[in-house]
Amino acid sequence: MIKIENITRTYGSGDIQVNALVDVSLVIKENEFVAIMGASGSGKSTLMNILGCLDTPTSGEYLLSDLAIKNVDDESLSKIRNEKIGFIFQTFHLLPRLTALQNVTLPLRYSDITAEEAELRGNEMLAKVGLSDRSHHKPFEMSGGQRQRVAIARALVNQPKVIFADEPTGNLDSTTSAEIMALLCQLHANGQTIVMVTHEEEIAVYADRIIRMKDGRVIEDALCIKH
Repeated sequence: MIKIENITRTYGSGDIQVNALVDVSLVIKENEFVAIMGASGSGKSTLMNILGCLDTPTSGEYLLSDLAIKNVDDESLSKIRNEKIGFIFQTFHLLPRLTALQNVTLPLRYSDITAEEAELRGNEMLAKVGLSDRSHHKPFEMSGGQRQRVAIARALVNQPKVIFADEPTGNLDSTTSAEIMALLCQLHANGQTIVMVTHEEEIAVYADRIIRMKDGRVIEDALCIKH
């Protein structure tokens, strides 16, 4: 599903040039659950942004479902992000004035389905994450765990090929983190491809495979041994 070859991402120039990624190559197959780990400044977030088509590499090749991303114009790239990719962020990124259902269905505004179909699908996604009874609540009326579940429902609503989760438990306590990770594992068991950035070992071990980064390079890529 995802294949990158010799990806480099450089910011700035001259004396202030920073190599955020250096010659990174990897393959992520359909229905994999992959964790990307590394300290701050290791390049893991830059890699996530490139894989999620939020940023473009300075050099190298990126194939998403056999499509060469460098050949895609901005309008088509926006469509790819909306139709093939779901995002989950540490800070939820919910709009405070919208209800849970309205937040979930927001990505569907750019699709061809009717408002009735969007509402139906939004309610289905909220049911999937266990929040059917919170559809008309606004973010401030929900706990952190509930807000992250809304964000997960929103990521799922366009039936994406892959979900990118950037520190999805970073703002949650340990009990709520375990609940969110159990939900992601359930989605993975149902066939969802998930790529997750985290700096927490106890979160990374939920994945099937861990990619470790340092100084913009992949230093380890190994299957996760389940105990």
